[in-house]
Amino acid sequence: MALNLKKFFLSQPHFNKLVSDDYMFVEFNCPIEMENFKLWTEIPFLAYVVSGRKDWTALDKTYNAKEGDALFIRKGVYNTKQYFEEDYCSLLFFITDDFVRRFCKEYHESIPKVSVDYLKNQIYEIDVNDPLRSLFLTVFNYLKTGKEIPRGLVEMKFKELLFNISLNPSNKELIGLFNSIQHVEKTNLIDVMMKNFQSDLNLEDYARLSGRSLSTFKRDFQNHFKETPGKWLNNKRLEYAKLLLQNEELNINDICWESGFKNTSHFNSSFKEKYQLPPNQYRKQYFQK
Repeated sequence: MALNLKKFFLSQPHFNKLVSDDYMFVEFNCPIEMENFKLWTEIPFLAYVVSGRKDWTALDKTYNAKEGDALFIRKGVYNTKQYFEEDYCSLLFFITDDFVRRFCKEYHESIPKVSVDYLKNQIYEIDVNDPLRSLFLTVFNYLKTGKEIPRGLVEMKFKELLFNISLNPSNKELIGLFNSIQHVEKTNLIDVMMKNFQSDLNLEDYARLSGRSLSTFKRDFQNHFKETPGKWLNNKRLEYAKLLLQNEELNINDICWESGFKNTSHFNSSFKEKYQLPPNQYRKQYFQK
């Protein structure tokens, strides 16, 4: 089951954090006692590694973030790996699309105009220069004092964060994403579903990922895909499972979970109904060709 990252931090009183409608930054000291775990986020966030290292895996690529690195992570579902031989600490800055949109509109003359050819990415590596590193450490030191931070100062720091990223040409891919957010009021539904169909989320979770109410999500989904979300998800997961079965190193149980099914009996029966063979027999037949 994927962990809802925002909900997890809001429910944990011991973290140093500040929350508002648009942002929340957190000093994150590795409280999850598992080497590998899956999480999902309905709000994009920036992760800066203060110490240690951690792997973030999207559908297409794994990113290793070590001390001094920063990643911008879009809405979606991710697999992570922690390395317990090193103490891990990071700052997480949750930044809604609305906050980015208002920032870009307010300072449009200062934000470089970059092509939006980079929207396929789920995770963006950020070039951390000296001014940005100094900003991260300033925020970290504020959190370490344990005192309440004025909301006005927090908003200034978030704007400073976006300015530092946007004025660095090395971050052109992320600048392109910011530019696209400025002109799009709703998250692309097709993009959300194609990048997260294999996750065992419920429809309410998918609706939040797409920035819609459940009723609007169902209506827009029907308009885009011409079938119900449940039927589409089941077919897409089965197609993905069929592809994974062509890898002999994966066992049936792993393929079941990786495809988004919650139990093997449902997976086996659904696969047989669609492909006229149970998964293990399909695999045998495939490798006998």
